[in-house]
Amino acid sequence: MAEYPQLLRSGKVRDIYRWQKEIWLVATDRISAYDVILPDSIPGKGTLLTSISQFWFASLPAAQPHHVLGFDVPPTVPQPEKYAGRLTRCRSATPLTVECVVRGYLAGSAWLEYQAHGSAWGRPLPPALLEASPLPQPLFTPTTKAEAGHDLPLTDAEAEKELGSDLFQKVRRRSLDLYQAAQIHCAKVGIILADTKFEFGLDDKKELLLIDELLTPDSSRFWPADQYRPGSSPPSFDKQFVRDYLTTLKDWNRQPPGPTLPLPVIQGTLGRYRQACRLLTGSEPALPTS
Repeated sequence: MAEYPQLLRSGKVRDIYRWQKEIWLVATDRISAYDVILPDSIPGKGTLLTSISQFWFASLPAAQPHHVLGFDVPPTVPQPEKYAGRLTRCRSATPLTVECVVRGYLAGSAWLEYQAHGSAWGRPLPPALLEASPLPQPLFTPTTKAEAGHDLPLTDAEAEKELGSDLFQKVRRRSLDLYQAAQIHCAKVGIILADTKFEFGLDDKKELLLIDELLTPDSSRFWPADQYRPGSSPPSFDKQFVRDYLTTLKDWNRQPPGPTLPLPVIQGTLGRYRQACRLLTGSEPALPTS
């Protein structure tokens, strides 16, 4: 009898399954904003995110060692169309309790902190920087890993206490190396990688593995280089288009249930994901037509 994958958990964007000895990450078309899953999906988003992750895992030597076993659907699995194009087959690993964020530009909430205190993520910065300015060097800014709500910033000392000194130094070094390697590729294709989030885990032999998605618009802030101007917030290849629409709604308090999205917002968001995939990987997967 054919073996069905066992659903372990449904997240905001991905469904996690166990199949035999493997862990499966299946990227859905769901989209969330302000930690609320919205009722409308972005058709094809999961396929695009998977294609981008696949590209990075294959092309960045700094991504090794990682948890990925493949992106194909085993032929014996029932309903293969449910997973095709969206599946990442993985080795099992225990995720670390710290998320690893690397930032190269002064953007988002950090810009507000800088204006008020001259620092960002608790780290002092030089005076007279503009919004979206490049930082003197990329910053490793770990956060908590919240089961619900927002992740919270950690100091290096707090993250080191959580992970232990040796493991902290390893994930810090790997995160910075990954960011800098990805920056080089992004610059070649006309994209600025402003910041990104990495996740790591330990396998049963305590080997440190890069896990989860990698350098997608859902985990990274990508800016088109030809529209970048320090002193203003650049457009981005991600769901900021959705957030911008939601900020115009006066009757939504950012609590569930989320509001519906107009078709132009859905199409505009999909267009940004598609453009990111084309630029980063050099191609675009076939997407559903309905």
